[in-house]
Amino acid sequence: MNDSGHRVLLVDDDPGLLRLLSLRLTSIGYEVSAVESGEQAMAQLPIFRPHLVITDLRMDGMDGMALFEMIHNRSPALPVLILTAHGNIPDAVAATKKGVFSYLTKPFDSQILLEQIERALEVSGETHTNELDKADNEWRKDIITRSPLMEELLTQARLVADSEASVFIHGQSGTGKEMLASAIHMASQRKKGEFVALNCSAIPETLLESELFGHAKGAFTGASRDHPGLFQAADGGTLFLDEIGDMPPGFQVKLLRVLQERIVRPVGSTNSVPVDVRIISASHRDLNDALKSGEFREDLYYRLNVVTLELPSLVERREDIPLLVNHFLQELASVGRKVVKGFSSDAMEVLVSAPWPGNVRQLYNVVEQAMAFTTTPIIPVSLVHRALRDESGELPAFADARRRFERDYLIQLLQITNGNVSKAARIAKRNRTEFYKLLHKHHLNPSQFKPAAP
Repeated sequence: MNDSGHRVLLVDDDPGLLRLLSLRLTSIGYEVSAVESGEQAMAQLPIFRPHLVITDLRMDGMDGMALFEMIHNRSPALPVLILTAHGNIPDAVAATKKGVFSYLTKPFDSQILLEQIERALEVSGETHTNELDKADNEWRKDIITRSPLMEELLTQARLVADSEASVFIHGQSGTGKEMLASAIHMASQRKKGEFVALNCSAIPETLLESELFGHAKGAFTGASRDHPGLFQAADGGTLFLDEIGDMPPGFQVKLLRVLQERIVRPVGSTNSVPVDVRIISASHRDLNDALKSGEFREDLYYRLNVVTLELPSLVERREDIPLLVNHFLQELASVGRKVVKGFSSDAMEVLVSAPWPGNVRQLYNVVEQAMAFTTTPIIPVSLVHRALRDESGELPAFADARRRFERDYLIQLLQITNGNVSKAARIAKRNRTEFYKLLHKHHLNPSQFKPAAP
């Protein structure tokens, strides 16, 4: 009996086989969701959040390979097992070369299927029982979410944490890049070492070398003692370099040398010091644009950007807003004297639907301000409007504003066309391939915009 709580998504246009597989897997303890098409599977992914997908290869509409490619683009850590008829074995073999976990030929032996499922879950890191999962989730305890987008990101982060690869986190300002970097550190083998963070845009270029590499006593005016620097402080642990895109070009070559040689030489010293540090960097900027303009070194970029994690904006995870609001209220109540039970229903509606250019950081400020001014246990909507007006004085960055407009425009097109990508692409005057790339960029699933079946 399997009691791990693993979720398996079954996809097959044969209702009989689908029913049989569902019964077999459910009887041994797997939680199963069964759908009859690839389109239904894509709609079910963010809701069911499976640990494994088992799909038929040949289906009408979206076939198993097209489904795999869409899943792989969206959730590269999610294993996919393909079922195929004997005549399609060459196609199945080709699929495994592209990243499909494995394949089984029909009719298949039940025991072999169960072995393949267990192996897929083991390889994907999904073999813990529920109790072990709770203990293992300690690393992410500070990240409040129920968003499928965030859960997928955290799955990727957990896998990355086990390696020594440098990680680059891309996300808008206020989305919690440092919190994610800290979580990766806590999930890694380096968690007993220090997690040290530095905002590169907050340190003048003249002080950056001393801050990171340290300096010797007397190296410059005011250097009254030896200063080890953040690389040495993070030795054996993790160094988080936030807003790496704002690092001065003249300093980038010095950082690259340290990363290559794994030694630092403090300013004013003739001695080099070996360091063992994992680098996690982040930026709200698109470093590809900085590469093209020559503002960022290509060799440093590839040294830092071994793995990229995309942190969604708050508007892309609106379902998390009530959770975050209640968490912030409890946090603020623990250090204040006011007894505040929550927000009124209309106030919460405004919070959920607000644009949030400042993301989670702005949400916290709004909650804090509303709580400070309330004279009742339930915060009224008027205080939310007041806090949002105060917060709206700062214009978003051009890239952030353009990104929000692009996403809202795509959502409007999908709503108008009921999720018909061909029609939406024609209205936008873009080809289907380019339009699909835009949808993937903004994590939009056309199936979710199709009208519900009567």
